[in-house]
Amino acid sequence: MPKTMGIMGKKVGMTRVYSENGSAIPVTAIEAGPCVVLQRKSVDNDGYNAIQVGFASKRDSRLNKPELGHVKVAGKGGFYHIMEFRVDDLDKYEVGQEIVLTDLFKVGDLVDVSGWSKGRGFQGVMKRHGFSGGNKTHGSMFHRAPGSIGCSATPSKVVKGKKMPGRMGNALVTKKNVTIVDVRVEDNVLLVKGCLPGAKQGLLQIFTK
Repeated sequence: MPKTMGIMGKKVGMTRVYSENGSAIPVTAIEAGPCVVLQRKSVDNDGYNAIQVGFASKRDSRLNKPELGHVKVAGKGGFYHIMEFRVDDLDKYEVGQEIVLTDLFKVGDLVDVSGWSKGRGFQGVMKRHGFSGGNKTHGSMFHRAPGSIGCSATPSKVVKGKKMPGRMGNALVTKKNVTIVDVRVEDNVLLVKGCLPGAKQGLLQIFTK
């Protein structure tokens, strides 16, 4: 599914702000942008309209030769994160242009935010899926196990998608329709209502609606 226009950012952490009536609003602070346009992709050449942007500056000494050649045209150095965003009007963007918060967002806008959730490693069914577990007394001998998983008759197999122990977290999670509470242009900081996926300093992708 094509992604709409947006910007990349780094999750700083959570805090609270107060509304005019004095109520506390929990917010997540995102250091968003500026992102630099590294490449333009058009329908004629690539089959779709998009721009490739870079975020978080990276020293040239940490780039290999192909990476140096790729970012040379933009003239803004290398970047740790590079991503494409689909756009309707390609003429609005030029290689080397910086995209900042005020170009895309304002207070009150709804956005979709994607990030990688915290990795929890290999976990059992109680932590991973919220199973209640068995009796803890009277010698039940059944406490945190998943229990029966198969079918002795038809279909005589474990059904695909069964809730089982396994790796938990470290997955791309998208939180939709998040409200922008404040845009602090001087600090390149976006305050959005509520919590967002991922750990502090983790990469986030903020998409316009």
